[in-house]
This record gives sequence, structure tokens and C-alpha cells, in this order.
Amino acid sequence: MTKLQELIEKRAKAWEGAKAFVESKKDKDGLLSDEDVKTYHEMESKIQQFTDEIDRTTRMDAMERELSKPVNTPLTAKPMGDMKESEVKPSSVYKEAMLKALRSNFRQIDNVLQEKVDADGGYLVPEEYDNRLIQTLNGENIMRSLANIITTSGDHKINIAATNPAAAWIEEGGQLTFGEATFKQVLLDAHKLHVAIKVTEELLYDSAFNLEDYILEQFGKALANAEEDAFLNGDGTGKPTGIFHETNGGTHLTEVTAFKSDDIINLIHALKRPYRKNAAFIMNDKLIATIRKLKDGNGAYMWQPSYQVGEPDTLLGYSVYTSAFAPEGKIAFGDFSYYNIGDRGTRSFKQLTELFAGNGMIGFVAKERVDGKLILPEAVQILPVKG
Repeated sequence: MTKLQELIEKRAKAWEGAKAFVESKKDKDGLLSDEDVKTYHEMESKIQQFTDEIDRTTRMDAMERELSKPVNTPLTAKPMGDMKESEVKPSSVYKEAMLKALRSNFRQIDNVLQEKVDADGGYLVPEEYDNRLIQTLNGENIMRSLANIITTSGDHKINIAATNPAAAWIEEGGQLTFGEATFKQVLLDAHKLHVAIKVTEELLYDSAFNLEDYILEQFGKALANAEEDAFLNGDGTGKPTGIFHETNGGTHLTEVTAFKSDDIINLIHALKRPYRKNAAFIMNDKLIATIRKLKDGNGAYMWQPSYQVGEPDTLLGYSVYTSAFAPEGKIAFGDFSYYNIGDRGTRSFKQLTELFAGNGMIGFVAKERVDGKLILPEAVQILPVKG
């Protein structure tokens, strides 16, 4: 049995033990004591350690296989010379070609990579890279997990019914009356977002360093933070329009000064019933301490912490998502699927070899074009909280 298989088996046994522990320790209400919760968290932490070690071992095995390969021969033919226009290569081929180009300072560029030359001289991120970067954005950006995401090739127009037809009673044989249904459009544009980093040449050329994961993780986090800030607070000028925007975001309610539990109930019912089915809260971490102390009429805490990893806490049965970019004095409650994110085209990635050459550095730039708008303001209610 290999080390990797042994780790996987140990993790599986640890997980089964953790599940059995939870089931055996639940009281008549299906809850765990504080001590048992602490014990479960320790068991969960060990499972995560197994997972980290499995990932590390997998990467080391892959690196070992990569380093054992013979050195690639340089190009002798004209790029794209032997490629047919209809030929489609798997993403793994683009991935290997991209890593080879990076580590050779773009001196070794395979034919397959030349197919992906960007209009401005950069290279499009290979398909597998782009998918993994989107996974990073989803993981780091709460709005991408809640909103409706659209991939567009141009301006995207969304039609919205501005007025709805009304029914009317008429006498038998009476004359029909016709109302006028009006519509409006929301336009998803494309605002450019980029992230750039510098790395030393030694770091780039060190084949033992997992350059791929480092760049994807750093670029993904940077883009996700900038996106989330704009999706929440953007003013629509050169960036998306955020849900907290005073005029083009959600519907703002009257500001409350002495925050109490009744204000949460009023906020929930300020949202129309159809939107409450998929509604959730978004707020800043600094408001959590105040809200966690609120109790209902029976003296029970309104806040219900989640005991399952990856699941959000709840407030009066609705999920709560926190963001460092949410305003400290506002709470958003609504169906955030009515916030539309428009991704324009494919994210691009390119290398800057000359700009920092004198310092022994190489730059990398990732770019994307994206827009975001709340298409129905009534779908999200905003409660301003003073103090």
C-alpha cells in the first residue's frame, strides 16, 4: 500500500469515527454539549490535516513525475504550421505548454499555445486554469455564490416588466378593458479589472516551486476581493453597481438608532413574500456581536450558529453571510439571485519580461471584464443601523 492510499484510508476511518461520535452524543433534541462540540472540532481538525497531507503528497508525486521527464526539444518548425484549424486540444496540453513557456521565460512556445495568442499580445489562460480561477473566485467571493452569473460576448440587455397587467370584473357581455404593460431594460456592460504581481527570476525558474498554484491562488484572491467590494459597494462608474448603493442598489428602509430584535423581524417582512423563499442576510462582521446577543420574546437567542462545516449561520431561519466589505452600518436581506453578474469573455494572462528586467523580476498580469447590477431593487431590502 502506498503512502497516499494509507492516508486516504486513515482519513476515511477518522471521518466515520467523527460521524459515529456525533450520533452517539446527541441529546433528545439532537444537540451536542459544549464539551462534545469541542471534541468533534478536534476530530474535524485531524481530518483536515489528513486532507492537507493527501493534497501535499499528491502534488509531490506529480512534481516527481514531472521532473523525471526528459528535457523537451526546442521548436524547429514555424508555430501553427502543422496545425489544422479544426483541431481541438485537451486542456491538459495547454496547461503543460503554459508551464513550459513560463519556466523558459517564453523562449519555448509550443504550437498548441500559439493557437491561444490574445489580441493584445498576451496568452489566454488555458481552459483548466480558467475553471480553477473561477473556483477560487467562487470560494472567496460570497456574491458569486449567491448571484446569477451570465457569460456574455457583448452588452447584455435584461428585460424587466415595469408594470403588471391587472384583472377587472366586468358585466356579462360587457366591454373589455385593456391595460398597458410596460417594460424596461437593464444593461450589463463590461468593466475591466486586473491584478499584477512580480516574482523573482530565481523563483520562476526553480522547477521545484509550484508556480501554477501560487499564481492562481494569489490572482484568484485579489480578483475576488476587488469584485466583492464592487458587487457590494460599487457606484457603477468604471465598476459594477453594488447592492448597498443608495439609489441603484437595494431598497433602503428607515434608519434605526436603538437596534433591537424587532428591527430584524421588520426587515424580514419588509421583503415581499415571494422573495423570502430564497432570501439571506449579508452584513459586516462588526454587526455580528450585536446581533448574536438579541433574543426573542421567549428569551431564546435569534442567532443560530452552524455546526456543519461550510454551512452558514442562520438568523430566524435565514442564512447569514458576512463580508469585510459590507458597510458597518447596514444589513442587506433579500434574494441575491436577482443580482446579475456578467462575465465578458475569457480571463487573460500575460507575462511582462522587460518592465522589471533591471531588478531581476518578472511581472504577471491577469485581466477580466465584468459587470454587476441588481435588476430588481425590491428583491433586496437594506436596513441602515446607526451607532
